Amino acid sequence: MLEKLKELALRYEDLQAQLADPSVYGDAERLKTVNRELKDLTPVAEAYQAYRQAEADRAAAEELLSDPEMRELAQEELTAAREEMERLRQELKLLLLPKDPNDRKNVILEIRAGTGGEEAALFAASLLRMYTMYAAARGWKTDTVELNETELGGVKECSVLIEGEGAWSRLKFESGVHRVQRVPVTESNGRIQTSAATVAVLPEAEAVDVKLDPADIEMQVYRASGAGGQHVNKTSSAVRLIHRPTGLVVECQQERSQFQNRDKAMRLLASRLYEIEREKQDADIARERKSQVGSGDRSEKIRTYNFPQGRVTDHRIGLTLYKIDAIMDGDLDELIDALVTADQAEKLRSGAEDASE
Repeated sequence: MLEKLKELALRYEDLQAQLADPSVYGDAERLKTVNRELKDLTPVAEAYQAYRQAEADRAAAEELLSDPEMRELAQEELTAAREEMERLRQELKLLLLPKDPNDRKNVILEIRAGTGGEEAALFAASLLRMYTMYAAARGWKTDTVELNETELGGVKECSVLIEGEGAWSRLKFESGVHRVQRVPVTESNGRIQTSAATVAVLPEAEAVDVKLDPADIEMQVYRASGAGGQHVNKTSSAVRLIHRPTGLVVECQQERSQFQNRDKAMRLLASRLYEIEREKQDADIARERKSQVGSGDRSEKIRTYNFPQGRVTDHRIGLTLYKIDAIMDGDLDELIDALVTADQAEKLRSGAEDASE
């Protein structure tokens, strides 16, 4: 590990030197690359510098142990230095874990009502509100690409683009079946009903990720309309794209402009195609090792929201929180932090297994 840290420290110094070179500022793409790599390496470089300082403190304390008058103080400083070195060693192990190449990407969040009829659609709407509020709290931008509502305000299906630093890194564990247990507003006898909605989180594809051939895409236009016929558009601004090689179909009718709807639909199509390829790669990895946090399979039940008991349980890590109102208002950090920690622990364990083989 120390050899790797020395290499990264040298790279960090090299990047800082590049930023001092005026020629770098004349190349916008190079400047962007340098700044991004420097930002990624800064936490590692700072932790490594702190580790080296703790090493120096330990060495100084060990020298003072031979002085009878300073021995007690030296022993305290030695203990503190060793504890700091161990803390930093664990921190550096986490910082050196392989990075998810999609962590910086925006996401396409898709929610679909599952079993449970109208109650499932209402729950899907609650999930949409929850994620929208979470995005707002983190300063992310949300943009609805597709929205199919019911008469009672439920959501049959929707696709939302979430743009912001770290969106994928925070939301990537949300894919799967979300189950709700509550008394539906449509239930007159007060009986608790179990319903479900499916959440899929896709990293937004970039131009380098997916090459879309216009010849493979059939575009259809039609008049937009909402639930019950409201928001009827008198022009054919809604767009449907059909990707002939895969049969994928995406639609967008949220904007009044056909051009804007086509742009959103193209972004959604590219992300779905990228996700198909990513799932193929993940399936190969999953065959070798099953992750503790879960595969993110959309058919996997990952979480239960029990309103009568006021609890939310994430089944992958066995975490139950009795703060359902706050969670439904977008307070997801405690859940997501626990999932990130579990994922890191699994990667550390897997790395230790690989090293012992």
